[in-house]
Amino acid sequence: MTVASMTGFARAEGQADGSGWVWEIKSVNSKSLDLRFRLPPGYDGIEPPLRAQLAERLKRGAVSVNLTITRNAAAGVLRVNRTALAEIMALAKELGAETGAAPPRLDGLLALRGVLESADETEDPAIIARRQADALKNFSVALDQLVRMRAAEGKRLAAVLAARLDEIAALVKTAERSAAAQPAAAKARLKELLAALVEAVPALSEERLAQEAALIVARGDIREELDRLAAHLDAARSLLMEGVAIGRRLDFLCQEFNREANTLGAKAGDLELTRIGLALKAAIEQLREQVQNIE
Repeated sequence: MTVASMTGFARAEGQADGSGWVWEIKSVNSKSLDLRFRLPPGYDGIEPPLRAQLAERLKRGAVSVNLTITRNAAAGVLRVNRTALAEIMALAKELGAETGAAPPRLDGLLALRGVLESADETEDPAIIARRQADALKNFSVALDQLVRMRAAEGKRLAAVLAARLDEIAALVKTAERSAAAQPAAAKARLKELLAALVEAVPALSEERLAQEAALIVARGDIREELDRLAAHLDAARSLLMEGVAIGRRLDFLCQEFNREANTLGAKAGDLELTRIGLALKAAIEQLREQVQNIE
């Protein structure tokens, strides 16, 4: 399975029964699947099947769907409703005889409601239904394009994420090799701190010294943070292999990565480990920025 991005664009065109249409689908990042439609008047009935198709193929993203309908010149011809015109002319003649008013002008008659009709107003409902069905079928073409584009972008993002994870893994290895993480160095550092403590407070009991030593060891031990970072790396790589709707889980892992990096930085006992902690935070932030694009 492949990793998918939430960003994409697709366009598909078609025509039938004297009409043409253009589908445009745009997709950007979102915490959930947010669908928005701009459909011409009379096409509201196809929105439910559009929603069903999108929900079946996409899991996350703010998706905007736009449908534009065009009519060719032959289909858009105007015609006179002669029945309505005859009734209006008869009424105008009658009123003119009663009032002496001048007969109505032609442009005024044509401007009256119901005198001029477009083919749309009298089109066979069966033709309209068939056109909508054809447009709905054509929507799947645009949706396929969108899915392919999101998959292609996801493939690129997966390579970037893998590189960021490799960078984090290298920094974790460097932290493991640092002087602050070595038992001998930690033991020497503990002796220095205890000597300074005894010198400052010579009346401390052996029990209190043991408690202080335990606190010093706990505060300086980064083994647990390193183990958790390694576990998070394994989990993130497994998700990349899984590749289906993994964005939210990766985002959660980024929070966990950041938590461990913060703790490691707080425990840093030398400049080298402090530097590694800062580099870790920077790499994790770069990872998180890319994860925001994953479905």
